[in-house]
Order: sequence, then C-alpha cells, then structure tokens
Amino acid sequence: MSLLDFSIVPLGVGESVSLYVARCVDLIDRSGLDYRLHAMGTEVEGETSELLDLLGRCIEALAQDCDRISVTAKLDYRKGHSGSLRAKVDSVEQKLGRAVRK
Repeated sequence: MSLLDFSIVPLGVGESVSLYVARCVDLIDRSGLDYRLHAMGTEVEGETSELLDLLGRCIEALAQDCDRISVTAKLDYRKGHSGSLRAKVDSVEQKLGRAVRK
C-alpha cells in the first residue's frame, strides 16, 4: 500500500482555487479510497497504481478549463502495510502520551 500526499493548483484562474479543489476532492471521494483533506492538500491511501491513476484523473479534470496546473506530490510506499493514514498519527500520539490537533 501507498500514501499519496498531493496538492493540485490551477494557475491563472485568480486567487481563490476552492472550486477546482472541490472538483478534485469529488473525484477522490468517489474513488472509494481512504483520504484526509487538509489545508494544503490531500492524503490518499491505496495501491500505487490506483493513486497515480487518481492523480492523473484530477489533472485531467482541471485541464478541461485550465491551461496550466501545478502539482506537488509525495508518495510513501510500504510493502504489506495498510491503514497508515491513521496509524502514523496514532504512533506519534502514543509517543507523546496525548492526542494532537487534527
């Protein structure tokens, strides 16, 4: 399984890009993959091929009416592990002995 943390931003469409972010989040939500939206991007967990396909679909969705798109992505592959979206945070909280803001 892998975790993909990415942000996708259309350029030249003005200061607010939430309409475009919402378009991508809809695709992510409909994918059925586990995900977490955060202020600067989205984390998604799945098989590497699923994640890369999803990222491509997000780019294509914005490319319909955006001539330039900036994508920042990090991929964490770990063989034999799933549930990492929550497990990574749980591990840090365990070491701290308390919950952290989410």
